[in-house]
Amino acid sequence: MDKIKKTLSEAVFTPSSLINGRGALHMTQIVLGILTFILAAVQGETQHTYWNYAMFTWAFCSIMTLIITVIEMFMLHLPLKVCLDWDDFTTGMAMSSALMTASVFVMYANFYICRKCLYSIVIAFLALLCGVAYILEVLKDKFMDKKKGSYLAALPGFWKVLEAFVSCIIFISLTGYDGKPALIMCIVAYVIPFPIIPIIIITNILTKMKCLPFNIDRFVFIFLVISVVLYTFAAIIWPIYTFKGNPRPSDCPGSFCIWAIQFMVAFMTYVNLILFIMDLVFTLLGICGFKRS
Repeated sequence: MDKIKKTLSEAVFTPSSLINGRGALHMTQIVLGILTFILAAVQGETQHTYWNYAMFTWAFCSIMTLIITVIEMFMLHLPLKVCLDWDDFTTGMAMSSALMTASVFVMYANFYICRKCLYSIVIAFLALLCGVAYILEVLKDKFMDKKKGSYLAALPGFWKVLEAFVSCIIFISLTGYDGKPALIMCIVAYVIPFPIIPIIIITNILTKMKCLPFNIDRFVFIFLVISVVLYTFAAIIWPIYTFKGNPRPSDCPGSFCIWAIQFMVAFMTYVNLILFIMDLVFTLLGICGFKRS
């Protein structure tokens, strides 16, 4: 309690944090994210899941960056250090935001840009700048400030972020499963591990609190075994019931046809299966910063 009171007493308003290197990057990210979101919303292109994911990414990353900026401006991260590694959290969020915004740029450019679509080209350019701004923050934290991640900004935590990210790509690509029980079972296999990943991330971020009634490392091991089994099932069933007797149509334009999007689901299923298997192996061996179970 005394430690918390002491850190709270040190919390003061520091507007200078907005004009230093880190603060300037944050302001740039917020402005670019909000501007891209507004222009895309005005365009109102479509209600497709890829579009919704792009809108969510620009809004989420901007809001999280704004929250981090306000906390640091008022020095509120000092009392927060009692329960979490603040540098690890902020660098991890920058890495996650860089991954999300960069992927959204590629997605938007693939689906919505054409030679005569000047408005869409402007949005894609702003999306690219937004992704670059987050990548610059990651490079600054890692190579200039030499920040060492304890979990989220280290390989074990970011690996979980990658697993959650690939799961999101699978979810927004799901199509053509109506009336197909086998494919619906695959979707169940995708859904079961997904909500557990953020729980694992949060509990590891808050490890300083040491109030968990169970062994988190053992829980992670059980989760990984179940995830590998579920994704192995989906990796076998989804391609069989989607592509058997269903070759790619001759008029399938790039990534726009249903077949290509279903192939994306199959491809990302194998990517996540590999990620979960490697996560399990690293955990069993206790290497690359992974805690041995």
